[in-house]
Amino acid sequence: EGLNMAKIWNLPVIFVCENNQFATEVPFRESSAIPDVGRRAKNYGMPGLELDGNDVLSIHEQAGEAIARARSGGGPTLIECKTYRTRAHAEGMGDFSYRTREDVEDWKQRCPIGSLRQRAIEEGLVNAEELDTIDDEVKQLIGESRNFAEDSPWPEPASATLHVYADPADAPEAGDEPDPGERELTFVEATHEALAVEMERNPGIFVMGEGIGVRGGNFNTTAGLFEIHGPTRLVDTPICERGFVGLGCGAAMTGSRPVIDFMFGDFIMDAVGELVNQVAKMQYMSSGRLKMPILLRGCIGIGHSAATHHSGNYYPLYAHFPGFRVVVPSNAYDAKGLFRRALTCNDPVMFLEHREILNEKTAVPEQDYEIEFGRAKVVREGTDVTVVAIARMVHHVLEVIDELAAEGISVELIDPRTVLPLDTETIIASVAKTGRLLVVDEAFAPASIGAQIAAIQADRGFDDLDAPIKRIHGAFTPIPYSPSLEAAVVPHPETVAAAVRDLVAE
Repeated sequence: EGLNMAKIWNLPVIFVCENNQFATEVPFRESSAIPDVGRRAKNYGMPGLELDGNDVLSIHEQAGEAIARARSGGGPTLIECKTYRTRAHAEGMGDFSYRTREDVEDWKQRCPIGSLRQRAIEEGLVNAEELDTIDDEVKQLIGESRNFAEDSPWPEPASATLHVYADPADAPEAGDEPDPGERELTFVEATHEALAVEMERNPGIFVMGEGIGVRGGNFNTTAGLFEIHGPTRLVDTPICERGFVGLGCGAAMTGSRPVIDFMFGDFIMDAVGELVNQVAKMQYMSSGRLKMPILLRGCIGIGHSAATHHSGNYYPLYAHFPGFRVVVPSNAYDAKGLFRRALTCNDPVMFLEHREILNEKTAVPEQDYEIEFGRAKVVREGTDVTVVAIARMVHHVLEVIDELAAEGISVELIDPRTVLPLDTETIIASVAKTGRLLVVDEAFAPASIGAQIAAIQADRGFDDLDAPIKRIHGAFTPIPYSPSLEAAVVPHPETVAAAVRDLVAE
């Protein structure tokens, strides 16, 4: 994926593969149908080199040509350096059940540093005494560094959770939420407005995704922006989610602000390795030296018979991993404020948009505003039961809340808006008033946000409960294609009303 993207955009990239001939303990010749990596470049129309990885001068020469080619607009190059791993794959692992000691010793004799030393002496570039002096200086530096490390105290335990997220001081406070006014926008129009304003303001923002350029996105998320900013900031990608998420990760590390438009939450699952092992962890692994201002957006949710690969609700998955901000708005007002916050903070944000509410209109201010992550909204105040609903489920509750009021049941409706961070304080305070809690969450019940909310309430507000906590979830099954079957696995407003009545009756 990286080779393909580099070539179609003619990027100045040098790909270097140190082929040490083993895939952990499996010989590469047995685990690859084409064990010569360099020749794969021909498939992408770029130069591919297969070099002796232990020949320093040859690699220096060939790399210099590749760098000059890249800088002059000639595009990418793939360089394979054929070498050998003379140590075990990892400390404490056996090394000679899959190769021989003789092979290892033979390759040790081909040490690139030793070969360079001998050649430099033979060609009169330097004498042995000068190189011995360098060796002694290096050994001294290594010894001093080791002694410093061993003599230094262990890190303070309190520092174990530092740098999971960017320093809050790097982003100004979101401030108060403005009055919505009378102008109405759809969910998509609201996020588009926030994106358009910030792209005009910040040249470091660029968008990547399939069909987000001239076409304007599958859901009109970038409509009209290509005409303003062109192909370098509205980048149509191949179908290679891991590739362009990895590219976005690298771009964010260097100070750009990529927006990855992945269309459906199911599609980005191909990039989970990049997301979890790189994007979410980079700030922590660098002790805060590297920031990760990347926004990843796409649709979630059940509806329109979209079946198993276009209906997933994945916010519980991403909320499990430290480093992410996970945003799940229910309306256009919140979407604009949260989207703008995502475009100004320095953390990776997973912005998940329920497809069934993209065209729902809400009053949205024209002015710029931000909504702080981890700040829930009390949508309606009530006294008898607290209902916490996520994304589309907020609309389901609103459909029956007046009906329940007519029956004498006063519902307090809370929309978390973000599930990481999760505003548990607002929920606990509400239950302290109502004594009852119902969580309505379209995602599966096991290991869900609904389960997390219930667990926190039981732990921190058990004495406030006048009845057991109840939860409504989608059925624990892949989402079916048939409309009748789809309707059977998703919560409905009638389900919510019945659960509220049962809860109040207990």
